[in-house]
Amino acid sequence: MSTSLTLPDYAVHHPRGVAHGGTVFLLHGAFGAKEYWRHQIQALTAAGWRVVGWDAPGYGLSPLPVPLTIDHCARALTLLLHKEGGERNVVMGHSMGGMIAQQAWRHARACIHGYVLSATSAAFGSPDGDWQREFVRARVAPLDAGRSIPDYAPEMLRAMMAPGAGGPAVDLVVSTVSQMREETFRAAVAAIVGFEARDVLPTFDVPVQCIAGELDKTAPAAVMEKMAAKVTGAEFVNLSGLGHFGWAEDAQRFNTSVLDFLARRCQPR
Repeated sequence: MSTSLTLPDYAVHHPRGVAHGGTVFLLHGAFGAKEYWRHQIQALTAAGWRVVGWDAPGYGLSPLPVPLTIDHCARALTLLLHKEGGERNVVMGHSMGGMIAQQAWRHARACIHGYVLSATSAAFGSPDGDWQREFVRARVAPLDAGRSIPDYAPEMLRAMMAPGAGGPAVDLVVSTVSQMREETFRAAVAAIVGFEARDVLPTFDVPVQCIAGELDKTAPAAVMEKMAAKVTGAEFVNLSGLGHFGWAEDAQRFNTSVLDFLARRCQPR
């Protein structure tokens, strides 16, 4: 384990059609890895976007920083943006990935030309708050009781989705998260606690899309709508009938919304 800042593990996917010079950086959530973006990568590359998907520090083959923090991840993202960024870089972050994306604005503003923020928040709130304590307890208690990630993750993830959610994309999320290391799982939950970036929102001067799931209790649509209202010109999308993993629960609807936003507001000039 290391506290040093290093380039994270990542993969580059090239456009299948006519490239237009834009790159989308995909940041997974606290429960995930770069592999679960398969359906988004297919849609984005087909539309001419170059895609860079990473494993955040501590995920996949990347060593776990001690401690793992949102800011450490944001600075690692800055390294990646400088190495793989093009003339037009859009950062798409889900949940904790959205927090990292926002924090990266403090370090890499000149490298970021647009945001897609999925099921995330600009602040976790007080670590001592009742909701915050229950958030942490509910996620680590099964591990403390001796359950394994492969045993526990499917139950946890499906509880965060809309009732009856299923299909290949949902199965991919479950299988990907089930392979997480327990130390990374615990560190990610701890990293979210106390996150605060509400001061960043009014400084965004790039196109921003905030996408929420109507049934999401982890990052409620009402919270994301307020978040979008603090960003000049931000677009808010509420996907009806979906939960926290809207991009997996209904990949086609999520991808259509993202591609429309990118085409209208983030194409390289």
